[in-house]
Order: sequence, then structure tokens, then C-alpha cells
Amino acid sequence: MNKKYILSAEKAHMKLRRIAFQILEQNAEKDAIHIAGVKENGFLIAQELKKVLEEISTFKIELSAIELDKTNPIDCKIDPSVVFKNKNVLIVDDVVNSGKAMLHAIQPILALQPQSVQTATLVERSYKTYPLHVNYVGVSLSTTLEDHISVVFKNGELQGAYLE
Repeated sequence: MNKKYILSAEKAHMKLRRIAFQILEQNAEKDAIHIAGVKENGFLIAQELKKVLEEISTFKIELSAIELDKTNPIDCKIDPSVVFKNKNVLIVDDVVNSGKAMLHAIQPILALQPQSVQTATLVERSYKTYPLHVNYVGVSLSTTLEDHISVVFKNGELQGAYLE
């Protein structure tokens, strides 16, 4: 398989830092944000965003995971002990392809009456088949249906993203 890196580790971290500043700018009047990352890589991206936001903001930041099978995202699970009511929630995933997984990740959180919901991703494919607008995007790509995008972590460290 021929892999073409679209984001090196350095560029990916730069994109996440830019996203964090955008989040800070768009939420300046808020004092807290809850980041919910889609397991596995989306949660790792959420952790990276949390680190940067802790450096640059005074937000109180909570972090949780959303469990779903991206091939069949109907069965989506969130930690029942996490309170989302009246909170500002940021849902994070590594790659948004069709938009289906992100929409299913949003659904159980909406039922818990958050104050606001925003979305972020490191890589967004531009031909979504579901009506989803991602608020914060690292890089947006026009790809073919046969192309696959992967965000790579090694020992919990972001290595970059590639197209194959």
C-alpha cells in the first residue's frame, strides 16, 4: 500500500494548536468546556486539544470518551456518570468522512440537554453524505471514495495523518 503523508507530526500539532485558539476565540465568554472524544483516535486528539487549551486558556476543561463502532455507529455509548446538562460540549474525532459517525456521537449528548454543541476534527473529507458542519477543522481534503485517511498515533503520541 502506498501511503502519502498529508500531515507530519509537527504540522498536525500546529493544526491542533490553531484549532485550540479558534475554540478559545469562539468561546471567550464561557468559563468551562467539556471535550468528548470519539474513541480511539478521536479521544487521543481530544486529549491533545485539552493540553493546548489548558496552556492558553482559563477554561475549566472536562474530558470524556464516546464509544462507537464507526462501521456501525448506531450503538453509541457515553459514560452515564458524566453530566452534560447546560454544559458547552465539544465533540472531537480524528477524521470526518461521511459525517455519519459524528452525527451518531452527537445524538446521545443532545438528549442530555447541553447548553451548546460544537465539533472538531483534525482531517475532514469534503464530500460528506450526511448534513454535518464541523466547526473546527485542521485540514479539509477532496478525495475519492476509494481513498482512506488515517491519523496515526504511536505510544499515545500523534505521528501525523496519511492518505492511502
